[in-house]
Amino acid sequence: MAREIYITENDLEDLYDLLQSGTAGSARDQKNVEELEAELDRAHVVDAKKMPADVITLNSRAVLRDLDTNEEMTYTLVFPGQAKLEEGRISVLAPIGTAMLGYRVGDVIEWKVPAGIRRLKVEKLLYQPEAAGR
Repeated sequence: MAREIYITENDLEDLYDLLQSGTAGSARDQKNVEELEAELDRAHVVDAKKMPADVITLNSRAVLRDLDTNEEMTYTLVFPGQAKLEEGRISVLAPIGTAMLGYRVGDVIEWKVPAGIRRLKVEKLLYQPEAAGR
């Protein structure tokens, strides 16, 4: 059973615009686009002012722990054009980026990536634009 995820109306609109613009990526990214569409279709839309402060939204910075390797990673979830993995900015269209969207602190994300299934726990949220009043 899929976990509930949350998204703001603005993020939802921006992401649907991205997906419909055709700039979301190449044919190899099509599966990621389909995964993101599926996540958006099942998400609970929440007013930005009422977004729980522990939910990963666009431009949120989160600490994730790989439950198989115990490695800790810190990512900021961004649009594809802003992504720079070496700076910790991960695209919402990357498999892990799509997986992060809408999950809460304490949630375990299980996501299929090219190397198999990744199990990541959302340890903490370092920044969320809605909680910061943006």
